[in-house]
Amino acid sequence: MNFEGLDPGLAEYAPAMHSALDPVLDAHLNPSLLQNVELDPEGVALEALPVQESVHIMEGVYSELHSVVAEVGVPVSVSHFDLHEEMLWVGSHGGHATSFFGPALERYSSFQVNGSDDIRQIQSLENGILFLTKNNLKYMARGGLIIFDYLLDENEDMHSLLLTDSSTLLVGGLQNHILEIDLNTVQETQKYAVEMPGVTIMRQTNRFFFCGHTSGKVSLRDLRTFKVEHEFDAFSGSLSDFDVHGNLLAACGFSSRLTGLACDRFLKVYDLRMMRAITPLQVHVDPAFLRFIPTYTSRLAIISQSGQCQFCEPTGLANPADIFHVNPVGPLLMTFDVSASKQALAFGDSEGCVHLWTDSPEPSFNPYSRETEFALPCLVDSLPPLDWSQDLLPLSLIPVPLTTDTLLSDWPAANSAPAPRRAPPVDAEILRTMKKVGFIGYAPNPRTRLRNQIPYRLKESDSEFDSFSQVTESPVGREEEPHLHMVSKKYRKVTIKYSKLGLEDFDFKHYNKTLFAGLEPHIPNAYCNCMIQVLYFLEPVRCLIQNHLCQKEFCLACELGFLFHMLDLSRGDPCQGNNFLRAFRTIPEASALGLILADSDEASGKGNLARLIQRWNRFILTQLHQDMQELEVPQAYRGAGGSFCSSGDSVIGQLFSCEMENCSLCRCGSETVRASSTLLFTLSYPDGSNSDKTGKNYDFAQVLKRSICLDQNTQAWCDNCEKYQPTIQTRNIRHLPDILVINCEVNSSKEADFWRMQAEVAFKMAVKKHSGEISKNKEFALADWKELGSPECVLVCPSIEELKNVWLPFSIRMKMTKNKGLDVCNWTDGDEMQWGPARAEEEHGVYVYDLMATVVHILDSRTGGSLVAHIKVGETYHQRKEGVTHQQWYLFNDFLIEPIDKHEAVQFDMNWKVPAILYYVKRNLNSRYNLNIKNPIEASVLLAEASLARKQRKTHTTFIPLMLNEMPQIGDLVGLDAEFVTLNEEEAELRSDGTKSTIKPSQMSVARITCVRGQGPNEGIPFIDDYISTQEQVVDYLTQYSGIKPGDLDAKISSKHLTTLKSTYLKLRFLIDIGVKFVGHGLQKDFRVINLMVPKDQVLDTVYLFHMPRKRMISLRFLAWYFLDLKIQGETHDSIEDARTALQLYRKYLELSKNGTEPESFHKVLKGLYEKGRKMDWKVPEPEGQTSPKNAAVFSSVLAL
Repeated sequence: MNFEGLDPGLAEYAPAMHSALDPVLDAHLNPSLLQNVELDPEGVALEALPVQESVHIMEGVYSELHSVVAEVGVPVSVSHFDLHEEMLWVGSHGGHATSFFGPALERYSSFQVNGSDDIRQIQSLENGILFLTKNNLKYMARGGLIIFDYLLDENEDMHSLLLTDSSTLLVGGLQNHILEIDLNTVQETQKYAVEMPGVTIMRQTNRFFFCGHTSGKVSLRDLRTFKVEHEFDAFSGSLSDFDVHGNLLAACGFSSRLTGLACDRFLKVYDLRMMRAITPLQVHVDPAFLRFIPTYTSRLAIISQSGQCQFCEPTGLANPADIFHVNPVGPLLMTFDVSASKQALAFGDSEGCVHLWTDSPEPSFNPYSRETEFALPCLVDSLPPLDWSQDLLPLSLIPVPLTTDTLLSDWPAANSAPAPRRAPPVDAEILRTMKKVGFIGYAPNPRTRLRNQIPYRLKESDSEFDSFSQVTESPVGREEEPHLHMVSKKYRKVTIKYSKLGLEDFDFKHYNKTLFAGLEPHIPNAYCNCMIQVLYFLEPVRCLIQNHLCQKEFCLACELGFLFHMLDLSRGDPCQGNNFLRAFRTIPEASALGLILADSDEASGKGNLARLIQRWNRFILTQLHQDMQELEVPQAYRGAGGSFCSSGDSVIGQLFSCEMENCSLCRCGSETVRASSTLLFTLSYPDGSNSDKTGKNYDFAQVLKRSICLDQNTQAWCDNCEKYQPTIQTRNIRHLPDILVINCEVNSSKEADFWRMQAEVAFKMAVKKHSGEISKNKEFALADWKELGSPECVLVCPSIEELKNVWLPFSIRMKMTKNKGLDVCNWTDGDEMQWGPARAEEEHGVYVYDLMATVVHILDSRTGGSLVAHIKVGETYHQRKEGVTHQQWYLFNDFLIEPIDKHEAVQFDMNWKVPAILYYVKRNLNSRYNLNIKNPIEASVLLAEASLARKQRKTHTTFIPLMLNEMPQIGDLVGLDAEFVTLNEEEAELRSDGTKSTIKPSQMSVARITCVRGQGPNEGIPFIDDYISTQEQVVDYLTQYSGIKPGDLDAKISSKHLTTLKSTYLKLRFLIDIGVKFVGHGLQKDFRVINLMVPKDQVLDTVYLFHMPRKRMISLRFLAWYFLDLKIQGETHDSIEDARTALQLYRKYLELSKNGTEPESFHKVLKGLYEKGRKMDWKVPEPEGQTSPKNAAVFSSVLAL
């Protein structure tokens, strides 16, 4: 509302700063207000003003029902009936908000919205209330909690807001623009220009936005473009209020007189069908507010500031008999509102009093209000009865008092033991007829039971087993898994939720707030993501792999180097190992070792992931060792002694290989010694028959030494005896590796019990040790007491939680003895202070290994389990990503990355967190290796190459390779387009409401890649047009969209220029590394499927260049028709045509936007584009239909710009 021309005495009011939520007595309090209010000695009572008990309300006639004090002495600035609940909201000039429930106006909530400015408008939403002040928009829950607080520019002077839909808001005031705000993202999405002096009142119908200006005008604006369609010049002075109903608009305001502004007693009424004024309506009060109150007719309620109210028809005559008087406590009425049901009117006056007028004794504010949530009453005196026979009845219905006594639920774990389900006994008939061959028994099927079904006596044995190790087959049963609470949320299996936009609106930042890159899990055989991260964060391995490049088509070392390059470039965005895993699936050894999982097995978790990842660990180290063995890379090693390994070895061998001597001693006395090497070790545990009973303590170093220097008795061939004989085999270490890799082999309950028992023993010893240290020094000096709270003291005395489930040391010390023996012991920081730095002892064969990574198997029967890694990320990685030098432990769970405490990396609760792989590295490892990365990709990859296709002829060549003088430079433009085929169809399900939910997206493979010259005399001529050969089965060639036909990718029958994916990948990598800028349409998806990470400043995507915020994306075909007068993509797509068109569109963009210097003029071009698209339904006309827009009026304005 506009307050110009009102009582000048109101301007003398200075709003007080309300520091507390409870209102206090104001200095400007009118004494007449206190006649019916009892004053408390300590303040003012804020209960409702008393109303006579016998209030007679006549049906259909408005009369006063209740009056309450919102805030004593502070004028009410705005009132609003809640549109969702039976509540009335009131805002004051002091920035305080109060809500009242029901027609009795019981106070519901009261809180401060702004400390100094008045509340100018209130709007109720489903989840809270919007409050508008001078330059602030605040969204608060009905109880007073802040949902968001949006600060506007301090120069703004906002007066009105309008909710256009459930998530969009218009905010206007005394400035030359109106803001559009998205309530979901809490961001300004649009700014519409309006003429000065601004907009103070806004309304909306299904045809127009109505904007009221202080100049006395009312403008009608288009719902989509916000352009002015019509304008009514209602009053010569100023506008006070207006309302719209049906085809009528009524307004009241002030007219200019010689003495100033005077309230005009003529209401201006306009017919919206003919857009003209009809006969003004003369009223008998000075109108300040007006509202349509339609019941049977379109009645108008006209309110004056002095409290007079008159009802009349907008097209009839006002009757003085229809006037009633509101009795305000203060001199002026400040606000007026009508409920959605039209049964209640609310008035607020200048003394903080609210008056409710209704037309019935029991009115409702809304036709259909939801139930209001109140604070729960005390249940101590009215406890509900508890039926013990109901199994699902929650026991939490009975409140439990606080007590210091021990509860039954505190039963110690030492006094209980898990009882797994016992296997049913074997049928006696099978045992009777069984014949043994070695340790395997064979028996005929007695056929006494159904095939593959073993019945269990559930009723008798339910309490005798723990079902945690059993994966329930029913999805319903998985949801009810009682042990789900044991698995911490960050360790659970993460999944990507796909929408109709795919991955574009999935919030990966919610799971990863670091700058390191996660890996996506939806690709087949992505269970190895955690191990890829471990290898990446080994700095020598990262540098070595990225320096590797060979001619082999499916080389795991090359593909891993490409993936590491993507991880280097990423700034927190997830990457995917598509190409690496595709090469992995082609290796015959991987399939022979059972490392290739079927999609069904991977989704259900049927495979033993712990065994699988340990086999994968051994396989990848062996494979990398073989891939790099033939290359000459020993110069990357700078050993301390200056000696290099043999010519047949590789740097992977130098990093991971341990040289050993295996001795076999036959009982005849002959001894055989042979040299060998291994890339990793497997833990060998002591015999558990005694340890389980006595609880014998084993250091991890003891078990590791036993596993490295393994002594065992076995059958072996003896050349002296010329037959197999029992022999004693021993293993001696000749050279220790730089990286010690350990497979834990916790594959049964026996090994798990061993870890659990050793952790318990270590916990007791650690508690005893730290308690002894504290008791030994009971008497502290004054200086010692001051140091107890320091960080150093915290490190010396860890908490009890940090000591639980810990058996693994952070460091171990190994020493080679003169008689080829090996001493291994746990190493702590205290040992280093005692013995000195480890680097000085390396000359004497003493080495210290620090824990760098642990890979663990998460047991979660609901999802089938998963694999995660704890990795200590070194200083070099933090320096590259964040510009700081420090070390930190992180949890890597696919695309979830989170920093953790170092003790969490060695804590293994064997009920759900089982160790699988350990990585220890020599201290100061990085100083031993050359960590420089030299890009192995050369410009020669862009030169001409032979095609794999046997039938390809020169006549079919569709591109001209680059010459040496055409080599691209940094900043050059390259047009790019790619076409794809489908390898696996999308997996989706239909919900009960008919919507589709994507479970697993379709797996795409790149089939054709085209690159076009972007400048020079040959601009527009392609220099790459490669069809990609694939060995995997293609489900759908998508010929209509890709132009790829069956046979185009087959080397035997294809006539295209056929290459391998690796060959084309190297060309694109070279272009990215050289710094060219790619121009295309929808490049984000292209690069994702090709598996490339391209810096954002090297991508010019026409999808986003010709796009307006919160509008649809426009197809390349429509853009080419609209701007270039080209008809493309007629029957099928052609990547050469698409790449050329994208280049021409980019040139057009530069022309229209004046190289980006005139965004406002280009914005007008885009608006014309979207208008034309809506009219054409975004379809390009057929050749015999509508002509190109070049001659149309819309396009003429574009050319003028």
